[in-house]
Amino acid sequence: MKTYFRLLSFAKPIEKFAIPYIITTLLSIIFNTLNLALLAPLLQTLFPSTGAGNIHEVAAQPKSWFDIMGVFKYYVNFMVDRYTEWGALQFVVGVIVVSVLLSNIFRYFSQRIMENLRVHTLLNLRKAVFNNVMDLHMGYFSNERKGDIISKVASDVQVVQYSVTGTLQVVFKEPVQLVAYMIMLLLISVKLTLFSLLVIPVSAFVISRIVKRLKSQAIAAQQTYGNMISYLDEALSGIKIIKAFNATNFIKDRFNQENQTYSRISRSMAKRQQLASPVSESMGVMMVAFIVLYGGYLILYNQSGHLDAPDFIAYIALFSQIMRPAKAISDSFSNIHSGVAAGERVLALIDEKPGITDAPGAVDIASFNEGVHLNNLSFAYDDKTVLSNINLTIPKGKTVALVGPSGGGKSTLMDLLPRFIEPKSGEILIDDKNINGVTAHSLRALMGVVNQESILFNDTIYNNIAFGKKDVSPQEVEAAARIANAHNFILETENGYQTNIGDRGTKLSGGQRQRICIARAVLNNPPIMLLDEATSALDTESEKLVQDALNNLMKNRTSLIIAHRLSTIQNADIIVVLEAGKIVQQGSHTQLMQQNGLYKRLIEMQTFES
Repeated sequence: MKTYFRLLSFAKPIEKFAIPYIITTLLSIIFNTLNLALLAPLLQTLFPSTGAGNIHEVAAQPKSWFDIMGVFKYYVNFMVDRYTEWGALQFVVGVIVVSVLLSNIFRYFSQRIMENLRVHTLLNLRKAVFNNVMDLHMGYFSNERKGDIISKVASDVQVVQYSVTGTLQVVFKEPVQLVAYMIMLLLISVKLTLFSLLVIPVSAFVISRIVKRLKSQAIAAQQTYGNMISYLDEALSGIKIIKAFNATNFIKDRFNQENQTYSRISRSMAKRQQLASPVSESMGVMMVAFIVLYGGYLILYNQSGHLDAPDFIAYIALFSQIMRPAKAISDSFSNIHSGVAAGERVLALIDEKPGITDAPGAVDIASFNEGVHLNNLSFAYDDKTVLSNINLTIPKGKTVALVGPSGGGKSTLMDLLPRFIEPKSGEILIDDKNINGVTAHSLRALMGVVNQESILFNDTIYNNIAFGKKDVSPQEVEAAARIANAHNFILETENGYQTNIGDRGTKLSGGQRQRICIARAVLNNPPIMLLDEATSALDTESEKLVQDALNNLMKNRTSLIIAHRLSTIQNADIIVVLEAGKIVQQGSHTQLMQQNGLYKRLIEMQTFES
């Protein structure tokens, strides 16, 4: 129940929906119950010989309004006496029609209100999940399947909204409807109602046994569905590699295995859920049969007291409907297991805390005047040390290149600057401010990033360049594209800057994608640039165009570059050589070439390979 009530908290302000829903539902239930109770006066009008005495004799007015059937009989007899049977019949039928109309009008409004509540809850829940996912640190996404996250945000939230908010509707409406029916049944005949209460617990026990294992099955189904979405995402992302390595059958088998598991669990859940309805219906028919036998015995042998044939028929009609809310309640209990299981997965994602947050009292940093300082910086993944006691200064306006063998810690060092990850020890200073004491938003606003992988979005070229910025003019976007050597090829596309580039920019070449990324960084106009092997995946012609664009980008900026091709960074002001997480050499290209060290060996190896 704790999970259920927490999910319900996303419906706030719930009173905006709950109060009108309660009012309209209560009115709908009142008129719906009267619809069936009015069968007795209708039959009394049509078949006066079945009434308790002569219909033309006006009955005594009941002493209490709780004697509903007595009130009905009194007014029907009154109408017959004054307007004849035909006039009384018109009156009774008119009352039934009005009652049915009012019942359905209020039911419609109650359903509209509940639908608004469902949509409102879904909006808040999905917003909370997505917002928290976007706030999580980078390390979280390295350890989680992307497909499982997508499944929670899309599928699990959908399950929650229909089962949990739907159950809220059932939890109020159906029990109240059940109570209304029971009160009316008691008012008609206490004996018959007490007899019927002996049979209801049997039905409830049978249904509870049927739905007992649904929650554990729902959890397994949602986990399996998450795996399927992950496999689908990986298959679509890596389709070229899958085909290149003839791994199509392997991927098909892996997906189909999860698919079969999900189908098996779904069939088992459906079997239990669908069994509850026919069982409850069958139990209802059996209960009505018992009531007919017992009530018929009371009437035939004159042991029914004030119960007559019209009352008895109305009683049977009411009792036949009592299983509908009981059935709805039992169905809701089977659905709530799926909703709570999905809700637990969604709430677990909402409860996931970012590993990197702004410190209390963190301030914005608005300027960069002197340099970036790394003091005794160390980093480790669990027990594996990646960086050890790094001391480095990146002066303002200078270009610093990181080189060295793979696994030396170059990308890790770069990720520490915008606080994508946190160091194990040591500190990073922007001028004299420790980055742990400034807000992440203002820190990252000082930095532009161009990665080895060109990360673009399924949108127009214009929107990709202007990504994350508002009130950007077309002239500014074009100017950024010119600096990035992208303007000419953009004009050659089908719709120029309004051309959609497809998923991850697949309609463009590698060099074109990278130049769009550079244009995006240029438009952002940050004082510090972080370039992570931005040309390593390109052919020679594209590399030259991109390198020219990077040179334009780095003018008058402080740049930290990770270089794959060492020929591209020979003009860097400072070259830092990293090996096994430590700085083993530092200086200009000329200085390092005069030393018989790792840098010279790497240069010679690349010269020899070329």
